[in-house]
Amino acid sequence: MPCKMHDIIIIGAGPAGLTAAIYARRAEKSVLIIEKETFGGQMTFSPKIENYPGMISVSGTELADKMVEQALSMGAEIELDEATGITYADNGSTVGSTVGGFIVKCASGEHEARAVIIAAGAKHRQLGVPREDDFVGRGISYCAVCDGAFYAGRSVAVIGGGNSALQEALSLSDLCEHVTIVQNLNFLTGEESLRAAVTSRDNVEVIYGATVAGIITDEDSDDFSGLLLNMSADGTERRLSCDGAFVAIGLSPENTPFESVTSLDEAGYIMSDETCYSETSGIFAAGDCRTKGVRQIATAVADGAAAALGAVKFLS
Repeated sequence: MPCKMHDIIIIGAGPAGLTAAIYARRAEKSVLIIEKETFGGQMTFSPKIENYPGMISVSGTELADKMVEQALSMGAEIELDEATGITYADNGSTVGSTVGGFIVKCASGEHEARAVIIAAGAKHRQLGVPREDDFVGRGISYCAVCDGAFYAGRSVAVIGGGNSALQEALSLSDLCEHVTIVQNLNFLTGEESLRAAVTSRDNVEVIYGATVAGIITDEDSDDFSGLLLNMSADGTERRLSCDGAFVAIGLSPENTPFESVTSLDEAGYIMSDETCYSETSGIFAAGDCRTKGVRQIATAVADGAAAALGAVKFLS
């Protein structure tokens, strides 16, 4: 049997995708959200969010639940599945009877839509050490803007030596008593201006030629208490005591399944500006998966609104 035709399919149920669903439903368009893992995306890893307008303090899970509830209450449909590709509905497909539109291929089947919003997000690259997931939000963080205030007056580590890591370190140095940058190379790879700014701070230290080999915990409470470092010069181990660690070794956008219908930049992000239009008519990109300078919940929500309004205009 042919699959159900939706006006708009949204790939990803993070803040961008959920906001897009709310705006699209307000325009009375039929909406299917496809999410492969966690409703709410990366924000569900934040135990406390204090920079989202209208919320003095809210957990990422609670904010995600409210967004999902709102989207569902307005009539959006949600499918727990993994989108594996997008093709044109009139390009040899036997699914559906409408000429034009798109087929979103998933692990468990296919869905058809007249427009598609890709809001697949981007994942922070992890350290890959034992129990890392156990300490996300309680010792391990991936965003100084989001979580830096929780470590005011304390000691933290920043893992990485590129632009993002150095910007994180500078931001944290304004709040924290001491910041230690852990870099696996013998030099920092960020821009010269950032390197100069970091090395000029009295409360910032750089440990070169070190990789994180493990997490140190308090023997009594099992709380995060530092990092175990492997020194590449002589293979010895070094213990670094700190109250928290900020991982800044890059983001990994999840756009590979969609590269046949939209252009990606060298880092794998969908080429799109603030309008959220892609190069393919009828396909839009919203949130962390597209090229942009700032990746925050507030900017993802803005993208979701822009993408949905663009899709509604396209359908009209």
